[in-house]
Amino acid sequence: MKFDTIIIGGGLSGLTAGIALQKKGIRTAIISSGQSAVHFSSGSFSLLSHVNGEAVANPLEAMKSLPAEHPYSRIGADKCAELAKSVPAFMAEAGLSYTGSADCNAWRLTPIGLFKPSWLHSVETAVAPCPDPKAWGKTVICRLKGFLDFYPGFLEDNLKKAGADVHTAVITTEHLDAMRRNNTEMRAPNIARIMRGAELHAFARAIKEAAGDAKTVIIPAVIGLDSEKPVEELRAMLPGIQLMAIATNPASVPGMRTQMMLRRHFENLGGTYFLGDNVTDGTVKDNRLESVRTANLGDDRMEAKTYILATGSFFSRGVVAAPDRIFEPVLGLDVDAPADRNAWFDKNLFAEQPYMSYGVHTDADARVSIAGKVLENVYAIGAVTGGCNALKDGCGAGVAILSALNVANKIS
Repeated sequence: MKFDTIIIGGGLSGLTAGIALQKKGIRTAIISSGQSAVHFSSGSFSLLSHVNGEAVANPLEAMKSLPAEHPYSRIGADKCAELAKSVPAFMAEAGLSYTGSADCNAWRLTPIGLFKPSWLHSVETAVAPCPDPKAWGKTVICRLKGFLDFYPGFLEDNLKKAGADVHTAVITTEHLDAMRRNNTEMRAPNIARIMRGAELHAFARAIKEAAGDAKTVIIPAVIGLDSEKPVEELRAMLPGIQLMAIATNPASVPGMRTQMMLRRHFENLGGTYFLGDNVTDGTVKDNRLESVRTANLGDDRMEAKTYILATGSFFSRGVVAAPDRIFEPVLGLDVDAPADRNAWFDKNLFAEQPYMSYGVHTDADARVSIAGKVLENVYAIGAVTGGCNALKDGCGAGVAILSALNVANKIS
């Protein structure tokens, strides 16, 4: 089986690169072992939220102060700015409407009622231009009766501490009452599947009754699993109300929608997506990867001119820690990590953990290496490249997207 490019990993970074390549007419295949971390995301993308523990107002300006090993520094601040500003239009082509600016973070309301600097936001995300909810006016948090993956108590307490005029109301509908008889059914994706037509109208009536004279209503993100249309319809049914949503415990409806729509766009462009398969090994000759073998295809090897590794970090086993080493499990690539196990972590659980910034070694062109020898046709993108603590810095989605677009630009 032959392609122009094979991408190993089907999450945000892999799909972004795949779409960019297909748009250039480069025949691309993505091999994905399962559902990606996008399924657990909030529906927002962070470009750069913190530097040295301080909240960032202007991500593009703050990038200039990052260390040389950071993925953004490797790409270059000017190139990052160019790529970041292209992302909203890139996502819109897939049917995903994101708002936000690369040179001015907004503040996303988290599931426990705190505010976090963030870059791009899906249509329903609860955001504010500054961390002050008083601008929302009288606010009602709508809790779905029997729905456990949403925490209105935390939301209400912390919003009140921030000065908000807020209270919680319980809502339900006939269909939600029926779902509640089985606890396993009361999950956000299952609720989203029924939220259309008459049920969406019933849900809107319940929200309107609970809202009273409130200007803002916050609900769990249980609308619009496979497109944004139900979200837009619900908002149209509630004129005069600012309706906002907060992603729930995994799986997240906005996250699942992002994954599904990006994959659909990739396939509509002619890309091939192998779901539920994983690369087991590759054949390297003369510093080039000639082919890879997957668990499902066995001896029917896959060949390409170029390859992209987008397997993520420890969470998705793109990088693996054994008792005596940290390694890349697919091709045995070089990893930037010390040999001394005691250097991998800080005994203080709440301190910054060194292992969070480990990843495969790459050169200036994002190419990987084995035993110090660069593979001329293999690139790495996203979390597998390391170089930063994505959780601490709030840059995981930004690194995934910008590194993918940067490498896609290099391939012709």
